[in-house]
Amino acid sequence: MIGSLLSNAGVWMPLAWLFVLVVTWAIVYYIRSRGEARYHKDTEQVRPFLAGHPETSKAAMHVRTSNEYWGFMEALKGYYHPLIKGHTGNLNDYICWFICILAIVLVLVISVGV
Repeated sequence: MIGSLLSNAGVWMPLAWLFVLVVTWAIVYYIRSRGEARYHKDTEQVRPFLAGHPETSKAAMHVRTSNEYWGFMEALKGYYHPLIKGHTGNLNDYICWFICILAIVLVLVISVGV
């Protein structure tokens, strides 16, 4: 019998784990070897299929977030417009908000006595 080392995390048997690793590698290699043999990396096969339409530039093909989430943003417009006004893009403002909220949380934690 292969000796084992019993620990708090379970049984550690290096030879058994090595055997499992080799068997797993053999299964993965077998599955991979059954793949399509006619695939060639640097040919037309690697281009995306766009239902017969030619691929244009990456910038023209890119779907903008404003288009993708239009319905979501339109439905929550009343919530987002006040938030957009508060976002200045200035890092100092965000750090100030972070410090203020952190101070409030600290006061709450100290007052509760956690």
